[in-house]
This record gives sequence, structure tokens and C-alpha cells, in this order.
Amino acid sequence: MLTLVTGATGQVGRRFVPRLLQNGAPGDEVRVLVRDAARAERFAELGAQVVVGDLRDADALGRATAGVDAVVNVAAAFRGVPDEEARAVNRDAAIELGRAAVASGVRRFVQVSTGLVYGQGRGRPLVEDDVTVPGGSMWGAYPESKGEAERALRAMEGLDDLRIGRLPFVYGDGDPHLANAMHWAPRWPATQWLHMGHHADVAQGLQRLLYAPGVRGRLYNIADDAPITTVDLYRLNGVAVPGELYEKVDSDPWRGVMSTDRIRRDLGYRPFFPSVWTARDAGAL
Repeated sequence: MLTLVTGATGQVGRRFVPRLLQNGAPGDEVRVLVRDAARAERFAELGAQVVVGDLRDADALGRATAGVDAVVNVAAAFRGVPDEEARAVNRDAAIELGRAAVASGVRRFVQVSTGLVYGQGRGRPLVEDDVTVPGGSMWGAYPESKGEAERALRAMEGLDDLRIGRLPFVYGDGDPHLANAMHWAPRWPATQWLHMGHHADVAQGLQRLLYAPGVRGRLYNIADDAPITTVDLYRLNGVAVPGELYEKVDSDPWRGVMSTDRIRRDLGYRPFFPSVWTARDAGAL
């Protein structure tokens, strides 16, 4: 099987591609679509095929998907980008990639999404059948654009074997995400939960989605077993917790906390790092 991975040089992609190359089925191959050939040299050295082009270029998508059996769309525009760019990458480019996959006869398409599409909490862990209501100002157009991409791909004629993985707050392997979150943490209540997922477990979950038989059209949450609080985030970063955080009220404590029952039951997923504390003790942050 030849699998195309987009977003290979992003925080998730650059850690996912080497694991896919290492752990894929014998004889399988990986192709990456990158804008900068120099940034793909590491992947080429590991054995990946490299196609240079922009995700928003139809010709590049045609070249990238030609002869491909499966696509894993990891590409995303997240923090610190204008809303227009978030929509262009997360929604519009994902839809065009889906169309290119259909035109090239790609059999399987894995769309990487986010648990933020759920929006509000439900008083319990969020499950894949919950209606999505993305919104809020904290992450800009990211959740909304990811939700729109999900809906468009699910409705796309010819994209028969679509699988969607919704990610939590991703960290580990030197990813600066944990430290960067301190930009927002002062606004959060002390007890606000943040559901986590180590890069090793994100890669594991996406590989299970990619290879599993009989799960076309299915959605899966990918996360660890132990959401952390804002206080935990301060502790992990070695920063004193401001007293005013304890005065803030968390009006939606279940927001972003996802159930992983489905991926455990259907695909045999078990996190290598059940909690961020496990990853810290293992030196995997």
C-alpha cells in the first residue's frame, strides 16, 4: 500500500511520518507532500517518496495522489494564523484533497480532525455520535473549519472509505505545545480540564485507523486516559500558579474531554502513555 501524508513537516506530521515508515506493514510505502524540499530530506533518507508542492495547488494534489492507495491528511493551520488561512488550509484544501483522491482512485482517506469540533461539553466524556457545535474565540476558526471539512468529506461522492480521527491537546517528543499553552493558561480556571495525547499515541491511533478493515465512515477519538487541569499545566512547566486562577469559575468542566471507548473496542487502541505524568517520568516530553 502506498500512503500519502500531508502536513508532514508540521508538529504532528513530522513525528507521525517516521513512525509510519517504521511500523507500517511490510512492503508498504509512504509519500509526503511538502512545500519545501529541503525540509523533507529527513523523510527521504528514511525511505519516503517526496512530492514538492502546495496543498492548495490542484496540480500538486494531482501529482501527489497519483497511484496512491490511501491518504492521511494531517495538514492543519492552528494557532496564530488569520481565520482566512485556517479556513483555506483546514477546510478548502482538505476538500480539494478529497476530490483529488477520488479522481486518482484512492481507496482510503484518513482525515485528521480535532476534539474541539464538539464545542460545548455534555456533562460526560464526549462520544463520536455527539452533535458538533464548534465555536468560541480561543482557537479562532480552527474548530469550525475542521468541522466543516469533516462534513464536506463525509458528503463527498466517491470518497467511500473515509475515516476521521479527532485529536486532543497533542504533546511530547520535544513539541513546544506544552510551553506554548502558557500563553492562554492565565485566562483559564484552575480546575479547567485539558485532554491530552502523546505524539506516540496519536501516531498509533492514526495507524490503526489507516490499516483497520471494515471501519469505513467511522469517527474515532484519539486521546490518553487522564485529562489534566490548568494547575497541572503550570506544574509541568515549572511555573507558580497565580492565585487568581482559583477565583475563576469553569462553566463547562466537560468541554474537550473525550471518550476513547470506541477506538479501544473497535481497533484495540491502548495509549503507550496513559497520562502526561507517565510521559514525563519516561523522559518523553
